Amino acid sequence: MSKVLISIPDDLLAEIDRAVDRSGTSRSAFIQNAARDALRVPSHHRIEDALNRARLALRDAGAFESATIIRAARDARDATDRRL
Repeated sequence: MSKVLISIPDDLLAEIDRAVDRSGTSRSAFIQNAARDALRVPSHHRIEDALNRARLALRDAGAFESATIIRAARDARDATDRRL
């Protein structure tokens, strides 16, 4: 495992220490978990790209009433089919 020296503002370190005290873990473990969580969150750019792709894919879908689709599926179902 590597060791790193980082600079953290005093107020942030105090907040980290309070969270560490509440969680019963170490600073190192807390910061490791925070880094892992931050790396899992997609960037704003990636989110915007995904939204734009979705908008493009649905561009020609038109409006529809979901209740109509549900009713049609329900009505087409065999009378003995009672799966939930």
